[in-house]
Order: sequence, then C-alpha cells, then structure tokens
Amino acid sequence: MQRLSGQRTMGILYQPFRQRILWQWTSVLALVLLLTGCGVNNIPTYDEKVTSAWSQVENQYQRRADLIPNLVETVKGFAAQEQETLTAVIEARSKATSIQVDESILENPEKLQQFQQAQGELSSALSRLMAVSERYPDLKSNQNFLALQSQLEGTENRIAVARRDFIQAVERYNTELRTFPGKIWHSLLYSELEPRANFEATTENADDAPAVDF
Repeated sequence: MQRLSGQRTMGILYQPFRQRILWQWTSVLALVLLLTGCGVNNIPTYDEKVTSAWSQVENQYQRRADLIPNLVETVKGFAAQEQETLTAVIEARSKATSIQVDESILENPEKLQQFQQAQGELSSALSRLMAVSERYPDLKSNQNFLALQSQLEGTENRIAVARRDFIQAVERYNTELRTFPGKIWHSLLYSELEPRANFEATTENADDAPAVDF
C-alpha cells in the first residue's frame, strides 16, 4: 500500500516536470519559427545566390574565350594581313583569362575591377575584329564564320544576362547586411560574412549586350 502511495506521489511530482519540459520545447520551436519568419536565414541564402550568379558570369566569359581561337583562325584564313587586329584579340584574350576568378574575387573590389577591365578590353578588340571583317565579303559568307557569329551573338547576350543577375544578387545581399533586421543577424550570427564587390558600369549602357554584326 505504501509502495502504491509512493508511486502516486512520484507521478504527481513528475507531471509538472514533464509539462515544463514540453513547454520548453514548445517555446524553442516557437522561437525557431519566429526567427525564421524574421529573416534569420536571409544572409546565407543571399550569399549563396551571389556565388551562384558569379559562377554563371564566369561560365559565359569562359564560353566566349573558348570561341575566340576558332574565330581568329577563321578570320586569318581570309584576312591574314590584318595581323595587328588579330594579335590584339589574342593578347586581350590572354590577359582576360590570366586573372584568377574564384569566389575570393568577390571580396576584392580592386581585383574585380581588373577582371572587368580585362573583359572590356577583350570586347573592344573583338569589336575591331568585327569591323575588319566588313572588308572581306568571302569571309562574311563563310559557313564556319557564320556559325561562330551566331555562337558569339548568343554568348554576348548570355554575358549581359549573367552580369545583370549577378549585379542584382550582390545588391540584394549587401542591402540585407546594411538594413534591419539583416543588420542585427549579421552582427549576431554572420559577422564573418563581408559585403561583396560588384560590377561597375564603366561605359554607357555597359550592361547591354554589344551588337555583333559581321
């Protein structure tokens, strides 16, 4: 009888303890849901989007770089005397592809500007090569040249889109770091994450795809 009474007493004492544990877990769950709704995950989410957008920029610039050797060889076959223009394209491509473009460049505005400038110089060299082609009708009607023209047009459009998406992703991420409540979460949880460097328009309509008119 005493044993039964003791079990009842322990059950009565255990009941509030169990309720307290349940209440604590409920509070924790509610806090997690509240924090999620307040954007606690926005900063790492936006940071990943910046990285993803940058990968697309890299991919499209690399795609353009891969097209250039065939383009140069095709033009050379019809306009070998345009050596200065051909050399300028080759050198600009070499400079553009020599810059290391891993994710660390996003934290280095100076290096990103160098990358942007090198790509701009390559665009200018390609524009001069396109102008040269106007003087060679046989070149303009060559099937291989026409195929390269189409691929280059598509690549320039993809570059413009990738740059636009990257610029928007960086702006959204940097804004989150500087505004409420992101500024609070940055100081409390993500202080190791720094603002990202972004592209800067160096010429008028720099974000528009250049015309590729052979």
